[in-house]
Amino acid sequence: MPARDAAIDVIQRELTAFARRARTRASQIHPELSLVAYGMLDYIEERGGCRVTDLASHFLLDKSTVSRQVAVLERGGLIERGSDPHDQRGQILRPSEQGLRLLAEANERRRLAFARRFADWDDTDLEQLAHHLHRYNAAG
Repeated sequence: MPARDAAIDVIQRELTAFARRARTRASQIHPELSLVAYGMLDYIEERGGCRVTDLASHFLLDKSTVSRQVAVLERGGLIERGSDPHDQRGQILRPSEQGLRLLAEANERRRLAFARRFADWDDTDLEQLAHHLHRYNAAG
């Protein structure tokens, strides 16, 4: 197997392991929260609020799938609906105080976990990883 193909195989395995850990951590954050629902809550907070159609577009999911995840977030008291100031027929989803608190706690736990994992990495290695991950995700 050519070196490039072998490297791609390793990357695929490692990213899959990363995703499995992320799914496990999402369930530890809130027992009813899937990784997708957690990601949506994080996106809603990052954007300062958004519509269901924005979530569907960003996550490349159909509206019914997004609606089910949004319902989980609403039942958990993690988001609230408000009117869209640009379209009176539309609704904007925003994190509730409880949702913001959950995100802040999760972000702190995640930051500490990353700090432990990267404790023996030098600054150059961290900067390179950050650069390459950004480049990978920017490629779409």
